[in-house]
Amino acid sequence: MSQDLQRVLDLFQMPFLDLVHQAHQVHRQHFRAGEIQASTLLSIKTGGCPEDCAYCPQSAHYDTGVKSQKLLDIDAVLDAARHAKSQGASRFCMGAAWRSPKGKDLEQVAEMVREVKALGLETCATLGLLDDQQAHTLGEAGLDYYNHNLDTSSDHYGEIITTRTYQDRLNTLHHVREAGMKVCCGGILGLGENREQRARFLLELSLLNPAPESVPINHLIATPGTPLEGSRALDWSEVVRTVAVARILMPTSFVRLSAGREGMGEPVQAWCFMAGANSIFLGEKLLTAPNPDLHQDHLMLEKLNLTLV
Repeated sequence: MSQDLQRVLDLFQMPFLDLVHQAHQVHRQHFRAGEIQASTLLSIKTGGCPEDCAYCPQSAHYDTGVKSQKLLDIDAVLDAARHAKSQGASRFCMGAAWRSPKGKDLEQVAEMVREVKALGLETCATLGLLDDQQAHTLGEAGLDYYNHNLDTSSDHYGEIITTRTYQDRLNTLHHVREAGMKVCCGGILGLGENREQRARFLLELSLLNPAPESVPINHLIATPGTPLEGSRALDWSEVVRTVAVARILMPTSFVRLSAGREGMGEPVQAWCFMAGANSIFLGEKLLTAPNPDLHQDHLMLEKLNLTLV
């Protein structure tokens, strides 16, 4: 085991309150206390994805009840973006279930990016694998962030996905950087990984050069019909530990509580904010997955004296 990995494991093994305290101190050094960045994620093309990601209800390999939907027209996307902004979101994210976007589709997404930016929102997209030219097309359109998750550690990755490699993902992240965009890159907890693999995953994220500006931490939603439908949820304390270690390893990144918040409840989310999480998705749906409703989120943030930015 490398010294770097042992150092991350040592963080995971700290007494819970000591770890959260350390992570909170790191957070206070780099971010204003009490501020939460809010994004909204819209599925602009749903279902029928040829990849076999074992957690994904949009994969064409599994029968999950998700109906395929063609690329939305730009007016529908702009209506959703205006609504997101009115509800407090500062970043609008567009997700498409593709292995990689085709030319005509990419041009349409580029136009969406330009129009959403004109509304005064930051933009993010997750469209699958990109080559250098595709990344430059999005960069020239003004895309602020590109999301492409590592999902899990390199040594566990092959247990979850076989249709694209870990290196494929790293190549896309390289193209995104070369095109001048910021990187949104995280993963999913509860994919059957052990703590050492969670530690390796966070270490690998932190060693990207530079580290991702935005790090989504998802908790698996075990969707019926997927190979992981019977997976047991991680204990809440392990989720908080993971957020805390992410904050310590990537002190200047936004650490976002993403999928799975609906099952956490407010107290666990509060612990995660204390441990350094400072971003959430607003809206009742994340692509096809459930998310807390807006009223519920605004009430929670009010209770915790947290302000959306």
